[in-house]
Amino acid sequence: MIPRYSRPEMVAIWSPETKFRIWFEIEAHACDAMAELGVIPKSAAKTIWEKGGAAKFDVEKIEAIEREVKHDVIAFLTHLAEFIGDDARFVHQGMTSSDVLDTTLAVQLARASDILLKDIDDLLAAIKRRALEHKTTPTIGRSHGIHAEPVTFGLKLASAYAEFTRCRERLVAARKDIATCAISGAVGTFANIDPRVEEHVAKKLGLSVEPVSTQVIPRDRHAMFFATLGVIASSIERLATEIRHLQRSEVYEAEEYFSPGQKGSSAMPHKRNPVLTENLTGLTRIVRAAVTPAYENVALWHERDISHSSVERMFAPDATVTLDFALARLTNVIDKLVVYPENMQKNLDRLGGLIHSQRVLLALTQKGVSREDAYRLVQRNAMPVWRGEGDFKTLLKADSDVSSKLSSAEIDELFDLAYHFKNVDTIFKRVFG
Repeated sequence: MIPRYSRPEMVAIWSPETKFRIWFEIEAHACDAMAELGVIPKSAAKTIWEKGGAAKFDVEKIEAIEREVKHDVIAFLTHLAEFIGDDARFVHQGMTSSDVLDTTLAVQLARASDILLKDIDDLLAAIKRRALEHKTTPTIGRSHGIHAEPVTFGLKLASAYAEFTRCRERLVAARKDIATCAISGAVGTFANIDPRVEEHVAKKLGLSVEPVSTQVIPRDRHAMFFATLGVIASSIERLATEIRHLQRSEVYEAEEYFSPGQKGSSAMPHKRNPVLTENLTGLTRIVRAAVTPAYENVALWHERDISHSSVERMFAPDATVTLDFALARLTNVIDKLVVYPENMQKNLDRLGGLIHSQRVLLALTQKGVSREDAYRLVQRNAMPVWRGEGDFKTLLKADSDVSSKLSSAEIDELFDLAYHFKNVDTIFKRVFG
């Protein structure tokens, strides 16, 4: 995590202070449950909450203890005992480090998910507003980067809206999958701790109970979670790439907002570069970089090893913080995107009417011409236009093979731009309801 691509609320989830506070809450909730079961005195559980809850954990001191004992949870428990006193002996009874670490990670990822879901909601709202604004703004659709047939700019954005709606649904499912609690002791058998303790802690932390945890929560859950973040990142990149292409000088149908005083190049004062969407393209690579390691963390040895631990300490904060920033940045880009309908129209007209070739092809087949012959007739009139030699409609009318089948008025009707947009309302109803 670096400040340049971080936002405070998400960063706070991964701070040492937050981590240690969650560690304490897990231990204290477990003590409450054990007190109710008669395993430890109720007075001890009360003292643990009162003294531990008021404690301000010293991160530097915990790290100093860890340098000696070479164990992070033991270092924390040692420090916690300084606040609690004699009753500290009742903390962590029957538990193992992974009970604390894995349950904490579940809490952190659930909280991170809530922020990301809010980010997606904000993005969806921005996309919807701009889609409705440009619902009927004509533009050219492209396949292979080449002019195909007309669409509207609103449809481009509606496609993005539908995609991020799916992303949101996937993240909701991934959040549910990741939010599980394991307080099952060494190798997960509950030999030294009652399963009811786990149930209590899970309820207090808003988690579900892990049905069977070896000594760790199974990492297929984490693999699915980070794979979902990777898909969201790819959707961000798809929309960012579209905007980058539309901003190219040869296209110039839309561009990122260029603020007063902004500079595009240190050498060329005229430049207005798509720096935000290029940045987004790069940031999505960081998020997706977590996906393969998350997959590889699934295959741990026997009941556990710690090969997953170092990886997750790095990519869990990095992926969630980066995705949070990227979603917020993309929302800002869409919200302020400058759209040029007049340039879109110029590009629609750029190929001299060739974008209507399929309509001519189909019309000829309706007049009894075989598809093969119709294709040949349309293509032989299209290729000169492609080379800049004339206008498609004019050439079609001058072709006796075509004009013998289609009247001048019928050919004119085939070049009606509005024809392509007759089902836009239907598509918008499907997407936006």
